[in-house]
Amino acid sequence: MTGDVVTDLPPSSDHPVSPDGPRRPRLLVFDVNETLSDMAPLSARFEDVGAPPHLAKLWFAELLRDGFALTVCGESESFSTLGAEALRVRLHGQPLDRPLDAAVDHVMHGFSELAVHPDVVEGVRDLGELGIRLVTLSNGSASVAEALLQGAGVRDRFERLLTVEDAGVWKPASRAYAYALEECGVEPMDAMLVAVHPWDIDGARRAGLATAWIDRSDGRHPSYFGAPDIRVASLTELADALR
Repeated sequence: MTGDVVTDLPPSSDHPVSPDGPRRPRLLVFDVNETLSDMAPLSARFEDVGAPPHLAKLWFAELLRDGFALTVCGESESFSTLGAEALRVRLHGQPLDRPLDAAVDHVMHGFSELAVHPDVVEGVRDLGELGIRLVTLSNGSASVAEALLQGAGVRDRFERLLTVEDAGVWKPASRAYAYALEECGVEPMDAMLVAVHPWDIDGARRAGLATAWIDRSDGRHPSYFGAPDIRVASLTELADALR
């Protein structure tokens, strides 16, 4: 898949698009889990404790679902707390090779050892060279983003590592994106969210940000979510699109 700048947004969009695509943002706001981090190794963590590796994706989807549900109810819980309890629920009844809490600790510790996707280092450096400010905004903790980006050697390219734990509400609630913009002193029209999750893209779009969908698997964007301004296969392609 090659980079494709989407220019057929509906007339009601808050982001008028020129024939060459959306204007270059002043600020790029990056999602972290799965957008920057390669979470595939977590499957091996499930296998390590005696659980089927395919449960990793199911567990992560359930974790997000429950975080969203609490947000809708006006509550907020940390990613680590929610993730650990969702693991206890998912691993209950599995033929584990160690006590349940030890298995949970082993899987959760995997977050601190994740690496970035192959396109991230070059892509982040290319984007930084365009003079655009870079920050992260994660539903997870800032410490996980810190370890991830330090390990990749690109921590210095990011101005801030933000987390919804300080916003008091999970993405895709509008207040989460508003928090990031307030912290960075940028108006929505001057910011762009970068994410692999269509739900994140839709949430940011509704909050007034431009959006870039990183579609590494050449997938289909759900029609019930607003279309991204830019659709590319990698961060390096995003840099080319914004250049």
